[in-house]
Amino acid sequence: MEIIILLIAISLTIALLFLGAFVWNMKSGQYDDTYGPSVRMLFEDKKGQPKKE
Repeated sequence: MEIIILLIAISLTIALLFLGAFVWNMKSGQYDDTYGPSVRMLFEDKKGQPKKE
């Protein structure tokens, strides 16, 4: 019975750590622009243009 209480306490601690990390990411703006990075790779090809001979 003691091991169950210990495992529940450990799992709740880990869950609270993950919740804290998620809230911290939301407040820091990690998920503000989810569309931009997916199309940015389509428009950043100016460096690798072949040279005209």
